[in-house]
Amino acid sequence: MSADRGERMTELMRELFPICRSITGEGVRQTLRSIGSRIPLEIHEVPSGTQVLDWTVPDEWNIRDAYIARPEGGRIVDFGVSNLHVVSYSEPVQAELTLDELRPHLHTLPEHPDRTPYRTSYYERSWGFCLPQRQLDGMSQGTYEVAVDSTLEPGSLSYGECVLPGTQPDEVLFSTHICHPSLANDNLSGIAVLTELGAALASIPRRLTYRLLFIPGTIGSITWLARNEELIRSVVAGLVLACVGDSAPLTYKRSRRGDALIDRACAHVLGRLEDGARIVDFVPWGWDERQFNSPGFDLPVGSLSRSREGEYEEYHSSADDLNLVSAAQLEDALDAVLEIVDVLERDRRYLNLAPKGEPQLGRRGLYPGIGGGEQAEEQLAMLWLLNQSDGETSLLEIAERSGLAFAAVARCAEPLVEARLLERADHVV
Repeated sequence: MSADRGERMTELMRELFPICRSITGEGVRQTLRSIGSRIPLEIHEVPSGTQVLDWTVPDEWNIRDAYIARPEGGRIVDFGVSNLHVVSYSEPVQAELTLDELRPHLHTLPEHPDRTPYRTSYYERSWGFCLPQRQLDGMSQGTYEVAVDSTLEPGSLSYGECVLPGTQPDEVLFSTHICHPSLANDNLSGIAVLTELGAALASIPRRLTYRLLFIPGTIGSITWLARNEELIRSVVAGLVLACVGDSAPLTYKRSRRGDALIDRACAHVLGRLEDGARIVDFVPWGWDERQFNSPGFDLPVGSLSRSREGEYEEYHSSADDLNLVSAAQLEDALDAVLEIVDVLERDRRYLNLAPKGEPQLGRRGLYPGIGGGEQAEEQLAMLWLLNQSDGETSLLEIAERSGLAFAAVARCAEPLVEARLLERADHVV
């Protein structure tokens, strides 16, 4: 675990936290530029009105200011204090309203009276404010000045794409949503981990090609899929990253297929963690894995998080702040993803060149000269490899059957290859 990695991720989160992001707009571009200063990132702009599958790219939304004020006093609710105070995609308004007229446009969390909720209205023209219930309870009858200084007009939808080529065209797809404003776990944590993952992958040799998407939720993945159908057949595995910074154990949600390579790799890695990681079945609810797993695409894409959507009480509220996320949790999530990547990178099939009986490992320096002691993990891994390497069984399958860590099995394959007891099969997983 590297303190530098944890500090880089938390620094990125602190930088991005104040930015007002939505599914379109300058806040998204500002966020993508910040990510692009850390990893190679191409920013795509898709014009409003573009048909993407069954959806249409909406008009672009930008906001400069918004407030509720008493005519004789100062601002009661102020966008400048927190961008959560405005319903995302609020259309412009300038009016004087009574409290009764204003109430239908006000959103609170009565069960958490000191928190401001996060609300959106992307696809229905509307406007609104979010505030703590306790603050609403303190508002007296009378007239209030209401202003939303926003624009909702033709522009574009922005998303970022980082492609790291490998020696093979098979692709691993990673995705995270970038459309939430000042919310730390959901989903600045996903943005931070995916950015650091991109930096790590860019610095190492790669067999597989990695495609990292930083996209607005739902409409972003639908837009990417509509524009990239020819790439989809190259995707051999994928992960959606979200909510990876809170204190809950890591949770993997399987792909629609349920038994894809990514499902088995994640189950193997998370199953060996000591903090009670969870594996849950696919459901068509959640983040952008819903789009990647739609039946017309059926991509082998799972989702990695800690708490799932709605599982933690701070979800979609001002309590989801930077105090909820720790560098240690971000690093642990990144370590798990890198271990999953290692499985995908090194999972191969081998053929035993001496399959009749066990070959004499001792004379090849692969077995201890003194017998009778405890069996070392390396010795057991070699025996499993020799027994199972029939040209069809992969290293991950051997690890699953043996109960050994994938890394131990993969590590022991090379000395057996050097001893000319194994050879790589013509095909890889």
